[in-house]
Amino acid sequence: MIPKETVDLILDTARVEEVVGDYVTLKRRGASLWACCPFHNEKTPSFAVTPSKGIYKCFGCGKSGSAVGFVMDYEHMTYPEALRYLAKKYNIEVKEEEETAEQIAARQRSESLMAASEFAFNFFKEQLTQPEGKAIGYQYFRSRGLLPETIEKYGLGWAPKSKEAFTQAAKNAGYKDEYLLETGLCSQWEDGSLHDRFYDRVIFPIHSVSGRVIAFGGRTLLKEKSDKIAKYVNSKESEIYVKSRSLYGIWFAKNEMAKQDRCYLMEGYLDVLSMHQAGILNCVASSGTSLTEEQIRIIKKFTENVTIMYDGDAAGLHAAIRAIGMILKEGMNPRVVFLPDGDDPDSFSQKHTLEEIQDYIKDNEQDGIAFKTNLLLEEAGDDPLKKANLINEIADTVADIPDAIKRQVYVDTVARQFGIESDIIQDRVRKTREKNRREMPGRAGHDERSAGPDGRSAGPDQNVMADTDRPSTERRILEEDRILAPAERELLGFILRYGRNPLQFETDSEFYDPEGSQTVADFIDSALSSDDIHFGNKAYEATYNAYFALYDQGLEQDDIVLALLNGEDRVVAGVAAELSSEKYELTVHNFTDALTTTDSWLVTYVPRAILVYHDKRIEAQQADIARKLKADVSIEEAKELMTRLTRLNEFKKKLNIKLGRLKK
Repeated sequence: MIPKETVDLILDTARVEEVVGDYVTLKRRGASLWACCPFHNEKTPSFAVTPSKGIYKCFGCGKSGSAVGFVMDYEHMTYPEALRYLAKKYNIEVKEEEETAEQIAARQRSESLMAASEFAFNFFKEQLTQPEGKAIGYQYFRSRGLLPETIEKYGLGWAPKSKEAFTQAAKNAGYKDEYLLETGLCSQWEDGSLHDRFYDRVIFPIHSVSGRVIAFGGRTLLKEKSDKIAKYVNSKESEIYVKSRSLYGIWFAKNEMAKQDRCYLMEGYLDVLSMHQAGILNCVASSGTSLTEEQIRIIKKFTENVTIMYDGDAAGLHAAIRAIGMILKEGMNPRVVFLPDGDDPDSFSQKHTLEEIQDYIKDNEQDGIAFKTNLLLEEAGDDPLKKANLINEIADTVADIPDAIKRQVYVDTVARQFGIESDIIQDRVRKTREKNRREMPGRAGHDERSAGPDGRSAGPDQNVMADTDRPSTERRILEEDRILAPAERELLGFILRYGRNPLQFETDSEFYDPEGSQTVADFIDSALSSDDIHFGNKAYEATYNAYFALYDQGLEQDDIVLALLNGEDRVVAGVAAELSSEKYELTVHNFTDALTTTDSWLVTYVPRAILVYHDKRIEAQQADIARKLKADVSIEEAKELMTRLTRLNEFKKKLNIKLGRLKK
């Protein structure tokens, strides 16, 4: 753990304009610095950095935050990783505190394995420039259409024919046998001596998400077939390399995946390299293993849209169908595109321009479930039993989709495609979901590690369960969230921009306080806490609570906002950056149109925002009563509900008179 004093030093030292300036060219315009956004494609700059506030914001895609937030967003790092990145940039020493002897040993061992892997990377890369490597390895890469800059960028290499070349170099450099064996860089002879695991092969380094070289893939160039010589040899699994959690090309593709909001999933090293070289940078491969849930979750960090580009043979079709189901289970959107007969992404990209590749993908991409349906329909032919089994299989695939809206859309689409009632498909989907919950109570289409105590996902997908699947109380809360969110957003906007500003009401105002003026934050908090009100939007609620935790410590307004931006809770940081922005516009009025002082404007519109919020709360309660009246209730319950509804209508009328929407 990084000590708090060090965290504070890092956050105080890091300048947002310097950090962002490492990635984009900033040009001053007034008090801010502007550039084209690094998070999405644009021609006109809408990305602003405000040094005085220590924040950045894109008014196009909405990305915003502080220096540490930018590193997390752009490099896709965790909070501690981003802090260490900034510490390194500013030459700040980070001493982890309270590490046990075991933790220290584990960290040192991991770093030793990484060091051995980095040494191997440089060794293989250097060997490609030597006579043997040039004549064999380099010429092979060039014969496959790879340009010198591609070979250099991706660190491709050559493992010499000698079975001890790397071993001797590593031992001479001081690397211990245990680390060379653990990383799988070396193997042992029967007498216990070491020899190279990779020899007489071209080398493809495998990088982690953070850019460290963690493993290698080696391909033989021998043309004669032999049962004793495998075409590919890969690093064995170790503390630093787990095949199921690694994707080839992820380090080079991740930013483009996030920027394009799409990932192209391929099968081999050369598929990725050739496509990257052609200009399709957002592609990765699950080389050396079948696609795994962990690999899909890595992709999900950067995008929820995955286009599968596998070979069109029987094995490729089977793998694609399997991948579609796995991607859907993670709540993502699978699509499939198969290249013309005889082509794979490697060969296809060598024959076509970037524009031709993009056009082909655009014209031939298919929705994942539609692709699976069409493929299985061909196999079923006119056999009614096979067709019935096919419908059940497709319905079971749809049942794995966590998002209720997506699930319903697919139910309707499949029903139309097969010419049967959607209720029949829906019934199968419902039964399959119930069966899945019984068999795996911690997982309803999600990994049990992300589930809450009630067995449902504790993440973003928690709010996408079908209304028919939810208890009535939860449905009501979600309905309130939709109605109340704009009003909650407005109140929070006042707090984050003007929380410390005083509200100086006139003596004839109903809000006048003879003991002194209240701040905006105190006034809003008193109005809400008097009725024990909690925000329905959990992100707003968390930001509200985080603000007042700092407010109660006596921090100044700018210091509170900066602390929220720099905090580890990135949801709170995102809300704070959005609502404290200079260009945040309140829904009731724009300050620039008010033609009055800030103090006068706040005195008018803060109380109004509270009235609007209470009005929306009544609206949410009315919606709940209307929903209950539609259900099968007794006459007595209906009378009670109607009495409550009448009372709420009276309250709402009074509020609307105060808001000037109705006359007395």
